[in-house]
Amino acid sequence: MPADHVVVLTTADSEAAARTLAASAVEARLAACAQIVGPITSIFRWEGEVQTGTEWRIECKTPADRAGALEEFLNVRHTYDLPEVVVMPIIGGSPRYLGWLVDETR
Repeated sequence: MPADHVVVLTTADSEAAARTLAASAVEARLAACAQIVGPITSIFRWEGEVQTGTEWRIECKTPADRAGALEEFLNVRHTYDLPEVVVMPIIGGSPRYLGWLVDETR
């Protein structure tokens, strides 16, 4: 059974970039809420080499029917060549909060 609500994750290379992406997603009503976590250390393979970088994770909460538009929005505005955009289902939660997610994205 598909989830009605999701968390869309992405990362940014600075707190300022994370704040810009998060605020613009909420302002566009593609996310009801966006939280910034960081700094975090990311270790990844890029262009054939293992690299380490400092990033800030952005956690956007939104109804599942807005996830595709939010993903496209983040990809267009992101500074990375290949941004991480991962959608994770919310399988439960406060009905009032989940209702608020829908209300704030309409």
